[in-house]
Amino acid sequence: MSSDLSRRQFLGSTCCAAVGATGLLSSLATLRLMGAVASPANGPQLPARAGALPSDYKALVCLFLNGGNDANNLIIPNDDAGYNAYVAARSNLALPRTGLLPLAPKTPDGRSWALHAAVPELHSLFNSGKAALLANVGTLVYPTTRAQYLANSVPLPRQLFSHSDQQVQWQNSVPDKPSSTGWGGRLADLVNAFNSNNEISMSISLAGKNYFQVGKTVNQYAVGTGGAVTLTGSTATAGADFARFQTQKDLFGQSQAALFDAAFAGISKSAITDAELLNTVLSRSTAINTPFPANNNAANQLRMAARLIAAAPNLGLKRQVFFVQLGGWDTHAAQLLNAAPTTGTHATLLSQVSQAVDAFYKAMVEIGAADQVTLFSSSDFGRTYRSNGDGSDHGWGNHQFIVGGAVKGGDLYGRMPVLTVGGPDDTTQGRWIPTTSVDEFAATLATWFGVSPTDLSTVLPNIGRFPKPSLGFL
Repeated sequence: MSSDLSRRQFLGSTCCAAVGATGLLSSLATLRLMGAVASPANGPQLPARAGALPSDYKALVCLFLNGGNDANNLIIPNDDAGYNAYVAARSNLALPRTGLLPLAPKTPDGRSWALHAAVPELHSLFNSGKAALLANVGTLVYPTTRAQYLANSVPLPRQLFSHSDQQVQWQNSVPDKPSSTGWGGRLADLVNAFNSNNEISMSISLAGKNYFQVGKTVNQYAVGTGGAVTLTGSTATAGADFARFQTQKDLFGQSQAALFDAAFAGISKSAITDAELLNTVLSRSTAINTPFPANNNAANQLRMAARLIAAAPNLGLKRQVFFVQLGGWDTHAAQLLNAAPTTGTHATLLSQVSQAVDAFYKAMVEIGAADQVTLFSSSDFGRTYRSNGDGSDHGWGNHQFIVGGAVKGGDLYGRMPVLTVGGPDDTTQGRWIPTTSVDEFAATLATWFGVSPTDLSTVLPNIGRFPKPSLGFL
């Protein structure tokens, strides 16, 4: 995303919005993302210049793998019997055993496991105790067995194998009914009192609009990889661009009689003001010297998240929630190259994530925040164990990772499924029925973030249906 919104794009969206209320409301929503917290009448209040992060600062970073990551090829059986069965079931999707990265979880389950050859950085973080793996987690309305699934005797998540529905349900953790908020948004609403200044929202998206950060009182704030989104000319000090930008600001500052005009002008003015404030704060905050990999979308987003975390003291924030997203995981075709199974679409994506997460963790170490920042992965769903001939199809339960200094790493949490098509954990095609719910995953993160057990149901309305509000990885 460019950090510079062109005047033509902005005015074009404004003109289109004037056609009707729906278009205007859409533009208002977009502007609201750009300026998530309305500034006071006397302008933004820049907190006093601050240094290191306070000892009670915490941040959560959601890394969403959009499209459904095939984690059956992230964590692979590595004992003879398990690997041979894996090859038989996955056929052309099976990875060669040579090159796999062996795992030695602190809590073994009697089987041997390894990671994909493309994630040596994630493997190193696991071995050093800074990363944990969570097995077979997914959307659930209630704990569900294969017998209950086949008999349809318990409610199931709506539109179970649909991208859009499962993305929403992963991000709002309410799979049995519509919800107007995400669990990250509800979390922000609950803990925002930790923050002493609300000029810039504690909920920052590096990937545009998302369901995860939709709250009732705390709005998500969209930031580009180069900083706050601004209008062309906003950084000019003279010339035509400067004059046009100042004129726009003056127009937005004028009194408007019509309701929509007033709303549009007010939010536009706030968006400009907030962008100027945030970019000023970024320019005067601690620099991040850790190198991030080039040409890596996830790394670019995480680098900006790192800069915003370093800037938190200057923003008066002790709690922040970030949303980062990488697409391309819907690997129905060309998942890997048969001639070289460790290359191809999936391996490239895993490599990007592994390198980006490693750089982000090292940046947190650099600024002294490693123990205060937890990054976690999530995705629409897993994918089928059985090949469709060129890739894999939509599944259900999936494996995730958690990274940070506070993580009780080097272990595999939850229960790995029995990797047998038609087996006790399968619906069909190797679609694993989750043995850990998104609610339990989210509750563990929320508790670490400062939510009390009595308030967990505010963030996760269905958590009382599941046995483990803490999975123990934090």
